[in-house]
Amino acid sequence: MLSKTRGIVLQHFKYSESSIIAKVFTEEYGLQSYIVKGIRSKKSKVRLALFQPLTLLELVVYHRESQSLHHLKETSVAFPYQHIPEDVTKRSLLLFLNEILIKSLREESPDKALFNWLFNALTWLDLTDKKVMNFHLLLMIQMSRFLGFYPKKSLQTPSSVFDLQEGQLTDAAPEHPNYLSGRIVQQVEELLSCPFEEIESLTISRKERQELLDALIIYYRLHMPGFGEVKSVEVLKTILD
Repeated sequence: MLSKTRGIVLQHFKYSESSIIAKVFTEEYGLQSYIVKGIRSKKSKVRLALFQPLTLLELVVYHRESQSLHHLKETSVAFPYQHIPEDVTKRSLLLFLNEILIKSLREESPDKALFNWLFNALTWLDLTDKKVMNFHLLLMIQMSRFLGFYPKKSLQTPSSVFDLQEGQLTDAAPEHPNYLSGRIVQQVEELLSCPFEEIESLTISRKERQELLDALIIYYRLHMPGFGEVKSVEVLKTILD
């Protein structure tokens, strides 16, 4: 079946001397793999740059439910990044978030709410002139809502502990070691309620930012089996230092 869909590129692999396989998170079909024939040849009308990490695309695809590998008919940029390519901080955030998304997006069934939220978040990152050093923290904690492990909070008691293992903000420390306490819990609560447009209202120091990032990676690892290590995290910490 021939259909149109928007897509967010996650990664691509060499398939042959002239072709690639691209993994794309699509609006209509969720996470899918597409073979792009002839793209590595000099005569190709489709540029390999279209399949760089987190490029936002408009696609015309041949989709069959019975297949795991599909074909592309047409490809074009849905939103061309204007500032990310020239901004070291934004570019580093994009590469880090690309790795997080590769590890997190696994469903072949569509999730239009997640797709639209993510598409809008990436375009906002590109266009904003606000300071974005906390963008990755905001995206990770708010994306957990779509992934099924958004932190729960009691409305009756103040929170002094964030239980990473249970995904709960509470007033009592658990018996296991996977929890946060102190000021960092307040910052988690701020991240939960902060829209991207108010990102500059977050008061997080460099040290606290690194602690929060380490904690959120542990949080994802606890709730997503096979999540593994995040290779780009140390590079990001250096850029945001």
